[in-house]
Amino acid sequence: MSATTNSACGYGWAGALPAKQGLYDPANERDSCGVGFIINIKGIPSHSILRDSEDLLCNMTHRGATGADERDGDGAGVMAAIPHKFMTKAFKELGYSLPPAGHYAVGNLFLHPDEKVRQVSIAAVERIAQSLGLQVAAWRLVPTNSEILGPNGRSREPIVMQPLVIAQEDQLAEQEFQRRLFVLRKRAMHESAPDSWFYVCSLAVRNIVYKGLLTPAQVPEYYTDLRDSTFETHFALVHSRFSTNTFPSWERAQPFNWCAHNGEINTLRGNKNWMRAREGLLQSAAFGSQLQSAFPIIDEHSSDSGAFDNVLELLVVSGAMTMPEAVMVMVPEAWQNDSLMPAEKRAFYEWASCVMEPWDGPALFTFSDGRYCGASLDRNGLRPCRYYVTDDDRMICASEVGAVKVDPKSVLQKGRLMPGRMLLVDTLAGTIVDDEELKLQYARQHPFQQWIEEHQIRLEQLKPSNKLADIDDTPVSRDKRLRAFGYSAEQLNLIIGPMVLGGKEPLGSMGNDAVLACLDSTPRLPYEYFRELFAQVTNPPIDPIREKIVMSLACHVGPEGNLLEISERQVQRLSLESPILTDGELAAICGMADKHPGWVAHTIDTTFELNEGAGGFAQALDRVCNEAEQAIGNGARVLVLSDRAAGPQRVAVSALLAAGATHHHLVAAKLRARVALIVDTGEARETHHFCTLVGYGVDAVCPYMVYEALAKLHRENVLVGFTVPELIARFRLAVDDGIRKVMSKMGISTLQSYKGAQIFEALGIANEVVERCFVGTASRVGGTTLAGFAADALAMHNAAYGNSNAVPPALGDEGEYNWRRGGARHVNTPATVSNMQDAVRRENKAAWEAYTAEAQASVRDCTLRGLLELDDDDTTHAVPIDKVEPWTSIVKRFCTGA
Repeated sequence: MSATTNSACGYGWAGALPAKQGLYDPANERDSCGVGFIINIKGIPSHSILRDSEDLLCNMTHRGATGADERDGDGAGVMAAIPHKFMTKAFKELGYSLPPAGHYAVGNLFLHPDEKVRQVSIAAVERIAQSLGLQVAAWRLVPTNSEILGPNGRSREPIVMQPLVIAQEDQLAEQEFQRRLFVLRKRAMHESAPDSWFYVCSLAVRNIVYKGLLTPAQVPEYYTDLRDSTFETHFALVHSRFSTNTFPSWERAQPFNWCAHNGEINTLRGNKNWMRAREGLLQSAAFGSQLQSAFPIIDEHSSDSGAFDNVLELLVVSGAMTMPEAVMVMVPEAWQNDSLMPAEKRAFYEWASCVMEPWDGPALFTFSDGRYCGASLDRNGLRPCRYYVTDDDRMICASEVGAVKVDPKSVLQKGRLMPGRMLLVDTLAGTIVDDEELKLQYARQHPFQQWIEEHQIRLEQLKPSNKLADIDDTPVSRDKRLRAFGYSAEQLNLIIGPMVLGGKEPLGSMGNDAVLACLDSTPRLPYEYFRELFAQVTNPPIDPIREKIVMSLACHVGPEGNLLEISERQVQRLSLESPILTDGELAAICGMADKHPGWVAHTIDTTFELNEGAGGFAQALDRVCNEAEQAIGNGARVLVLSDRAAGPQRVAVSALLAAGATHHHLVAAKLRARVALIVDTGEARETHHFCTLVGYGVDAVCPYMVYEALAKLHRENVLVGFTVPELIARFRLAVDDGIRKVMSKMGISTLQSYKGAQIFEALGIANEVVERCFVGTASRVGGTTLAGFAADALAMHNAAYGNSNAVPPALGDEGEYNWRRGGARHVNTPATVSNMQDAVRRENKAAWEAYTAEAQASVRDCTLRGLLELDDDDTTHAVPIDKVEPWTSIVKRFCTGA
């Protein structure tokens, strides 16, 4: 679509969603639902399949949701094979005779109720079809029953029409026909205005989708086509939507073109960004020049399920992969730590990880292209899926057992879909395909193992040196560079020291009562403005210790190949087992062109001259982004953003801001997939710092100042019992485990999926910074600008180098973790605790009043909620209690189910 907001109504299709405002952002729309399908394994169509699917759908009503008016559903629908007998009858009534099945396409389109607007959309579809060698032979108005809709559904009810599309060429192959239909639909969607209400539910040769802002029971009542006895299909895939904490709308109902989904894709932002970046590499002989007109592949208004469907459709329609193969690539099983997995299948999944990151999160995907119909479960098995196979060649699959009444005597097989497994019916062969057999079949189609052995580069093959970087004679407590990067004695003693001695992150009490970074008057690093998101609703976190087998920090970095082909070029990437690099490993990567021609590394300085002042900060960001783009144009495959040049006359730009700005600049330019992005910084030292860098697109980090600090602490006999290389290895081990812990809280299993997924909320960052460095991140209260971050960088630099002739002051104990007089502010102070204890023990009223006054002052100084004030001016009036709806009536409209 040409714009993101319809100012007259709202956001997205028909302005059905509110525009971004206050604490609401339509980008956070998610689905959690009930799905299922019924299929005749032999591919024999009948109306009974459709009729039984109504029971299946209605029996999952509790997995969907309704509005205050029970006639308003969150969305429901059904996907079926195009019923040739029914369509022949329906279009004959319009005076048109259908070609044989498979030689025409039909689908359901949402159009505007206004005749003039509708005709504009119809004319656009016909014009685009003509340019693609297709012809819209007829339009059919789909009969609907509007009387059953609730007020919300009726307010945005579209006109539903079916175009009959035929090819102008004789004997056009079905695959080519479907590709042209794909381009037709994408171009029509992109060229339509948001206020045109234009949306294509489906337009295909084999399948058709009937859906809407309906309850499950309303689907066959609203679409009277579904009750016609000549509507015969060999499968029916249904979906009942629960719009998780979001606003339902007509076009977000499911199924989509190819699939229906129950769950949440937690890595959606990263998946979208990486797909946008890959568009610069996509090539297809089948599509030719038409492929460019289908960009962007992912509709910006789509939900997480819709985005998945967009990419699945591209992979299948392009001919690059079959549908089961594409699902295997997008939702791989946990293969990295499975020693019992056959070597061929492991090689396939390793190839797939070079091609695309997993779409990670608790998810059950059901899908069909007419031939195949199946379901696939995420690697953790966090969504239910049960199936029956009966003696009349039917399979019934659903989110729960008992959704369709079945005579127990007729059941030949029943079971539960296991984590990472696929349930698949091939109606052409008339068989249920075994999961292991299916995956081995695809794994043996190409010599993936040979490709990996011959072309993939592993870090250990570069033989990185264990030699430590030279360190100066300055004691660690007097190191000016540590102070310039914001280190404190407290961080060395309470965080870094225990990490290397214990090999894991130190434990702390639950909660953090220190002042928020955006409210602090002292300089703070940008990392401290971010809060990690965590799993909510029906999205359980992973146990990173007991479920470590399904987690992986391994990533392939460097230039990607063309997604729309399967070739050995796709595995020509650098494999890293951890995102944390040592100095020797970074040096080996920077010099790898000696052993691997073409792997040119380019280092970009992320510092600026002190005399440039605050203005130099923003100019440095611009320079870094432009230099990165230019380096890629000159053939660089590795970009290293380094602040090692920081010193008395040069100030470091925060690595997080520099990396975020560069990543998003390259994504927008569709260049990010052509290069590895590594950060060489003295700034990062805590797990949260590394998570934030990786979360905003960084492939690897070399925290050189941590290594220097560890070497000095070892030299000063503070850290004993280990050599310096051992200390560095233990630090990396602790960070790796910390990253797993953070990923697990959001239900994400692989670092490859976490990378670039931006699983954060910014607290106190201005929109100008978000739009430049952290595109798509929620920052609901605004706050610190680029000028503010520049001032903080200059202040930290001045604290270190401001008086060059004086003996450098010792690293301070800032009181961030333990309260210190004159240090960081905390909500809980010794005075408040003492007064509270005195008030309770001696029933001392004066102590209680002192406690409440001090506590309120602390909350006001440290938290956002402390800044809120009740508006009690003369314009506010109490509402009489008899005007308030009884609680017994209110609670009936709420439920805890999903």
